[in-house]
Amino acid sequence: MEQGSANKGQPELLALRALKLGDLLVAVPALRALRRAFPDHFIFYAAQEWLLPVVKLVGSVDALLPLHGLDVPIPLEPGRIDVAVNLHGSGPESTGRLEALMPRRLLGHAAPGLPGPGWRDGVHERERWADLMTWHGVPADPLDYLLLPPASPSPAPGAAVIHVGAAYGSRLWPVERFAAVAAELHRAGHEVLFTGSGGERPRALAVAELAGLPAAAVAAGQLGLDEFAAAVAGASLVVSADTGAAHLASAYARPSVVIFGPAPVAEWGPPEGPHITLTDENRRLGDTFAIEPDPALLAVSVEDVLAAAEKLEVL
Repeated sequence: MEQGSANKGQPELLALRALKLGDLLVAVPALRALRRAFPDHFIFYAAQEWLLPVVKLVGSVDALLPLHGLDVPIPLEPGRIDVAVNLHGSGPESTGRLEALMPRRLLGHAAPGLPGPGWRDGVHERERWADLMTWHGVPADPLDYLLLPPASPSPAPGAAVIHVGAAYGSRLWPVERFAAVAAELHRAGHEVLFTGSGGERPRALAVAELAGLPAAAVAAGQLGLDEFAAAVAGASLVVSADTGAAHLASAYARPSVVIFGPAPVAEWGPPEGPHITLTDENRRLGDTFAIEPDPALLAVSVEDVLAAAEKLEVL
């Protein structure tokens, strides 16, 4: 796969979803359906550039078109795109960016002058985008979400991966709780690998120190996205908040314990499989962009996570 390159005379399809890792992974069923329905098209996925290693693992996209959000126009000349697909949202911003490309056909939710299904609240994201494709005559299976095997081996095969970070404070489970879980997993004989971004490395180091584990166990900030995917694909267990790490665990059917805060499990939770979600819906405030952890996340105890790991037959 190339990045943002031109094709060799094929008709072109552009799927817009300029969001993050988890957003990409819940759109996999829709992208697979587009590949089946448009086998002769060159498919662009317009999203953040850093996602390229995982976009390759979807297996149905020809190139990533770098696009960081909707603040700038999509960098393609009008009239070039044959089919444009709005997997980003249903509002005037995303619709307008695609209309500006003057595609022959635009697939999306209902908008002024455009056919499509109405936006529904409370729908799981995998089902939302699969249903959108099906409405437009592109049959999609919401359970077609598994990724291709990573190109590289896991940096820590069989490790318990503890992903300590999250994009927003609302999803940050306390450091001392992650440490207590890590210490117990280590006592049970698991190699523990702490993951996260470069900015989350200090937090991961703090967790490792509290758990009595060496800094060598901290991979946060040291793995490329392809290596991170490989670490999750080869993990014995993944413990994470509702982040891209949790969605990768689903994409590779790895046992996972996912701690939910502001996002509802019904809309963002894992599929059936070796996955357990923990939260308290009665306490959920639902403010994704809050600085402080959501009370629904704080309601989850160390004992809850360890009991879930035992249920998954990891402890």
